[in-house]
Amino acid sequence: MGAGASSMVGPEGYGRGWGQTSLGDMPESCVAAVLLYLDPLEICQVACLNRAFRGAASADCIWAGKLPANYRYLAALAAAADDDCGCDGAAEGNGRCCSSAAIKKEIYSRLCRPTPFDGGTKEFWIEKDKGGFCMSISSKAMSITGRDDRRYWSHLSTEESRFHSVAYLQQIWWLEVCAEIDFCFPAGSYSLFFRLHLGQPHKRMGRRGHGSESIHGWDIKPTRFQLSTSDDQHTESECYLTKPGRWILYHVGDFVVSSSDEVTELKFSLMQIDCTHTKGGLCVDSVFICPKDHRYEEECILCQKIL
Repeated sequence: MGAGASSMVGPEGYGRGWGQTSLGDMPESCVAAVLLYLDPLEICQVACLNRAFRGAASADCIWAGKLPANYRYLAALAAAADDDCGCDGAAEGNGRCCSSAAIKKEIYSRLCRPTPFDGGTKEFWIEKDKGGFCMSISSKAMSITGRDDRRYWSHLSTEESRFHSVAYLQQIWWLEVCAEIDFCFPAGSYSLFFRLHLGQPHKRMGRRGHGSESIHGWDIKPTRFQLSTSDDQHTESECYLTKPGRWILYHVGDFVVSSSDEVTELKFSLMQIDCTHTKGGLCVDSVFICPKDHRYEEECILCQKIL
């Protein structure tokens, strides 16, 4: 009686009758064929179902298609960054992402964590849900008019920046913020944004606020943005800077990378060079690059293209 009752329960605890099968009886190869159509987060969720799903969810054939085409290049940069900071990826459960023994799931997990490079002034990572490539470039990596003159600029420490520091403009007549980067982006379509904030952010008694007394000059003439690539893609746009007290992503333009194995040179800039008035009270945090279909956590403003 007891033996008969126990035989009704599958190896993974699923109840079943004589001659019946359960999810736990599915071959891993069949499970893997299903998982190929799921997003990374969904794969991790179904891995909890039983042993067959758990084994299939770790297979290289599943994660190979989720990784960027040039994941070896990105993984090498991540490994170098870990070596520089003395991080032990294996101790964190992610393995050495460039090790020959590292499985692709471990590589994917490592690339989801930000990788700093160029002295910590830039970071890249991939989206956990879709594997899209993202990059952030700090204001420290940009050429900014008069940034070393304390009459015009100061540098604020803040937890509201992933780089923990932003450039704050007090007042200036002529403003140019520009930078460039050479990088092997994974093939795809990307959008580029400037992350800006009108007013000086601060916290008092645990509540977030901003100083608005120094904000001026941004509603007189629009700020102009430019983006160009080494393969002759070019866009210009303009926008009035508005909505003080919050971080805004100003959409500069889009660009397309056709090959993951070739270096793409990006140049981008922000300009307000009308010298008939001063402007001030602006925080420049970073430039954000992401897939065109990225879901944004902060408010975005589309700048008007200049034909």
